[in-house]
Parts: sequence; structure tokens; C-alpha cells
Amino acid sequence: MTPELKGFLLVSGIKVSVAFGTLFLIIAFVTWLERRVAAWIQNRIGPNRVGPFGLFQPIADGIKNFVKEELLPGQADRTLFILAPAMAFVPSLLLFAVIPFAAPLPVSFDFTLPVLGRFVHVGPVSMVIADLPIGFLFILAISSLAVYGIVFAGWSSGNKYSLLGGLRSSAQMVSYEIAMGMSLVPVLLVGGNVKLTELVRLQQDSLWFILALTVGFVLFAISALAENNRLPFDLPEAEGELVGGYHTEYSSMRFATFFLAEYGALVTMSALMATLFFGGWDIPGSWDEGEPSVIVSLATLAMFLAKTFFFILCYIWIRWTLPRFRFDQLMALGWKVMLPLVLTYIMILATAVWAFDTAGLAFGRTYVVALFGVNVVLLLAILWGLDRNRIIWGQRLTREGSV
Repeated sequence: MTPELKGFLLVSGIKVSVAFGTLFLIIAFVTWLERRVAAWIQNRIGPNRVGPFGLFQPIADGIKNFVKEELLPGQADRTLFILAPAMAFVPSLLLFAVIPFAAPLPVSFDFTLPVLGRFVHVGPVSMVIADLPIGFLFILAISSLAVYGIVFAGWSSGNKYSLLGGLRSSAQMVSYEIAMGMSLVPVLLVGGNVKLTELVRLQQDSLWFILALTVGFVLFAISALAENNRLPFDLPEAEGELVGGYHTEYSSMRFATFFLAEYGALVTMSALMATLFFGGWDIPGSWDEGEPSVIVSLATLAMFLAKTFFFILCYIWIRWTLPRFRFDQLMALGWKVMLPLVLTYIMILATAVWAFDTAGLAFGRTYVVALFGVNVVLLLAILWGLDRNRIIWGQRLTREGSV
């Protein structure tokens, strides 16, 4: 085993431990953040008893869930009933492994470690757990596995209400998974690469893809809400209709694992939106494009976390603002609105990219600005088409008629 391979194994182990440990802390913090933001929106106080500002409330909740009694229904399929929470939770952790969260760390040194051998060489450290060449295709593939945990949880419980929640979840997640995957095709068209580190570099060299792919970002954000079962798309739970949905028969830590999976997917999707459309760890300006340093790596890490938490706040804001869809509205939006829109957008964007390439326009700032103009026109057309004198003009006519 070469010293470089030993150093790679050592660094990979440290990155896995630190990254996933930090991810668990972030998930716990997000549960507290959602309750505090919800309280602020609803003019309440929120958790404030355990620790300063209630910061230790997630620890108290974890202890409570661990000491509660585990229930196993007599009619349940024991094996699937136990495995279902893990099948829902593990994919949300695996997704974070391919997202770059900072600029490479420029360290290089040799040392002796008895466990791995006499010499170990550590070179520049890439700030991503697994820099896979298949990039966001891996994320789409793994995220689709989470639906099995929910379906198996509903079916294995032997409860008809749980079964209905599992069936509705499979219909919803499969429907919006198609729209979410198709909304990332424009990223491939413009970036020409599915490797996330390369997409961050392209945005660093030109402009963030939110300008070139504005419509794609909107479609992806809506589809991600539905994939994560967040309001207004939380039909798999639907407490008012299904007595809790697919996890009705669960208790203790198995019950909490489903919500940890939801918040883990929330963090991962927020990080993915920051990476694909907002430059990832890139900081506006050019000062981080010079010689790599530890300060640059730390600053880019802080920028990546700031972008991720911005989208998490947006998710929370939407949850406590919009009402839940009916199930027929949910499916109609996915199949009759989202899918036709994303297919039309792909065709128009592919035509625009072909026209720019034919005209000899090289990829860069001018290229991105030109695509932004195309997206603005499409956004205006979509808003006009979806309105149909019912929202904007209809409200004005109603006010004029009431005067």
C-alpha cells in the first residue's frame, strides 16, 4: 500500500466522520429552527425552556424518544416493520456524500502512523466525501429509494390507514420524481457535465446558474418540496385525513427516524439547490479564485452553509404559510402542469443553446446573460398562462366591481 493510498484512506475516514457528525447536528438544529420560526410566524414563543433559547430541546426530544416503549403491532410484518425507518433515513445521508461543501484544502505533509504503516502522505484535500463522476445522477438515483421505506412502513403495519398513506406517498413521490429529474436536464445542457465540482467551477468562472436556468430552478424547488413530503405536499402524512398516515403504528425512535429522514432530505435538497443554481461554495467576487489557502476554504465553507440555511428557511416559511393541496390537485399539478412545463422548457432551452453555439457564442458571462433573457420571457409567459384572468386581473376586477 503506497503512502498516498494510506493518506487517502485516513483523510476519507476523517471526512466521513466529521461530515456525517456535523450533518446530524445540523438536522437536530433544523428541528429546533423550524419550531422557532413557526412560533415567530404564528406570534408564539416556541421552545424556550431547555437551554438558552431552547437550543437543547432536540437533545431532550432525542432522550424522550429513546426511552419510550417500542410497539410492534401483532398483525405487522416484523422484518419490514423494523427495516422501513432505516430504508427511509439512509438515502438522505448518502445524498450528502457527493455534494462539495468548500474549496479544496491546500495541505500537504508526511508523517508516521503505526496503524497504517510507517509513512503516510496527505496531499491537497478535496472538501467532498465522494467526488463521483456521475454527480447529481447519483442523487436522483438514491433519492428515489426513500419511497420504499415509506411504502413498506405503510404496508408492513397491517393498518388500513397506514396502507393508504403508503400508497398515496408512492403515487406522489414517483410523480414528482419525474419532474425533479427532468428539471435537472437543463443543468446538463448548459454545464455539459454532471460532476458537481465541475458545475461549481463553471459557475465560479462565469455566473451562477440561477440566471441561466431560472425556470429550471423554480421547477426543481417545487418538485423537491413534493419529494420531501413538505407542505403543501405532505399528503403521505395528512394527519387530518389518515390519523398520521404511513407511520401511524410506529412509536419511540422508529417513529422519530421518519422525521429525521425528512429533515435530512430537507438539508440535502437545500444544499443541492445551492450547489446547482447558486454557485455552491463560490463567493461573489474574485478574491477566492486566487491561491488556495486555509482561510479561503473556511470562508467558502461558511458561504456554502449560509446558502444552504437560506433555502432551509424558505422551506420552513412555505410550510407555515401555504395550505395543503387536495390529493387530486396534487396529482393534477404534477402530471398536467409540472411535467408539460419542464418538457417544454427543455425543448426551448436546448434550441437556445444550439442557436448560441451555432452563432459561435462561447460559454461565459455573455452566454449566461443571454440565457437569462430567455428565462425572463418564459417566466412571464408561464405566469400569464397560469393566471388566465383568475388571480391577478380577476382580483382587480373583483375590487373594481365591489366599489
